[in-house]
Amino acid sequence: MLNVGKIEQGFVLDHIKAGKSLSIYEYLQLDQLDCTVAIIKNAKSNKMGKKDILKVECDPSLINLDILGFIDHTITVNVIKDGEIQEKKELILPKEVKNVIKCKNPRCITSIEQELPHIFKLTDDKKEVYRCKYCEEKYEKFY
Repeated sequence: MLNVGKIEQGFVLDHIKAGKSLSIYEYLQLDQLDCTVAIIKNAKSNKMGKKDILKVECDPSLINLDILGFIDHTITVNVIKDGEIQEKKELILPKEVKNVIKCKNPRCITSIEQELPHIFKLTDDKKEVYRCKYCEEKYEKFY
């Protein structure tokens, strides 16, 4: 059995769909932080069968919950302090995401005016549909 030690301060992302932890690592830009990161792939889970887990030892305020909620709002976020879970944060679908995804419509203003931020608005929270603020192009979720 694999044993990854506990962390003293940081956060643990649990219940990540199996095989998706590296995508989350990239979207959260964890490679740019000076902290310890453990990626556990395909761990056994009674609830999901298989799951991924990310353990990150750094200031918990560095995590962008909007990005994480956009990626998968069913992920469990455990905030760790002094080696113990202090808080479990519930994720929600953000109403707007900025500079997380890019519009793929070649006629969108963001293709021409490259300094414009890429902004997507939640237009259907039941189906988790996001659309470009400028051209209404639908974003096809990768997850």
